[in-house]
Amino acid sequence: MEKLFKNTETQSLVYVLGALLVFLIAYIILITLLNKYGKSPKYLLPKETVKKISSPIFILFLSFLLRLTSLHQLLGITEFSFAIKKTCTILTIFSVTWLIIKLLKVVKKQVVHNYDINQEDNLKARKVYTQFNILERIIIFVVVIFAIGLALMSFESIREIGISVFASAGVAGIIIGFSAQKMIGTILAGIQIAITQPIKIDDVVVVQGEWGRIEDITLTYVVVQIWDKRRLVVPTTYFIETPFQNWTKTSSEILGTVFLYTDYNVPFDKLREEQTRILTGTDLWDGEVNVLQVTDSKPQSVEIRALMSAKDSSTAWDLRVYVREKLILFLQKNYPESIVRTRVQMENRKDTSSSEE
Repeated sequence: MEKLFKNTETQSLVYVLGALLVFLIAYIILITLLNKYGKSPKYLLPKETVKKISSPIFILFLSFLLRLTSLHQLLGITEFSFAIKKTCTILTIFSVTWLIIKLLKVVKKQVVHNYDINQEDNLKARKVYTQFNILERIIIFVVVIFAIGLALMSFESIREIGISVFASAGVAGIIIGFSAQKMIGTILAGIQIAITQPIKIDDVVVVQGEWGRIEDITLTYVVVQIWDKRRLVVPTTYFIETPFQNWTKTSSEILGTVFLYTDYNVPFDKLREEQTRILTGTDLWDGEVNVLQVTDSKPQSVEIRALMSAKDSSTAWDLRVYVREKLILFLQKNYPESIVRTRVQMENRKDTSSSEE
């Protein structure tokens, strides 16, 4: 037995088999534990966690296995040990980076799972979604850049070249910095939006005269879904530097406004009664605000403003359209003389010359 183990190839084979066995046992135990806790609602791990992180874990274990000197000796590839070593390093960096990104997505999914963005009062849910979406992109960006830096720094030649280039390119670095300041400012604006949250996912905004909802927020731009299904792509700096309307900043409740222009003889009390009847007869009204006021008088007409409240901006729009139509029909049917008209008054004036005769 001692002679057998003194043989180098036999020792290498035993070490490799032992390493493979340890690897398989550790992998099976880890996957079993993750499957158990991943499927149980009592624990933090959501479903399909194992499926998402098993691949990077496998590559990580594989990179550790390839580092075994005994495996190199058994396969007779000692001449390529440098290449294999660097390959293992790259695989390790790649697998760890991949694993961090996957774990980040799992954590994000588990956190946002507790918030329903589809419910009516979804202000808190939209805050959480916005923060995690932007912070996720920031962390992924930093992790990927850090991983690329580690991979490049693992090669001595590249590291030396990089150091010499950076040491001799101070002026070029300054020029590049000035050139990239707008991009850096845009990224910083995205981080500021994630922290201060002037806008959130699903916020109703008016941007450049367009009414729409915030569909997506990235580090560099924001996508606004316009009411007619168009998409308005705006840089993040716009929401930091330019005034805009946010109809759902603190709550989704909003007042709807309807303007009518009628003749001076319109019966205001009857119009108020009709507005109350219209609002109480529809589910679009939330029962909070019901006001009708004369807000202006002009030579040919009076301006009447009807105020009503709704639970959100979409409902308020439908309510405004509905009330406007019903009030106009009410005037047409009951008080047609109250519709705006142009008057021409003719006066019979006697001819002064005739009267003198």
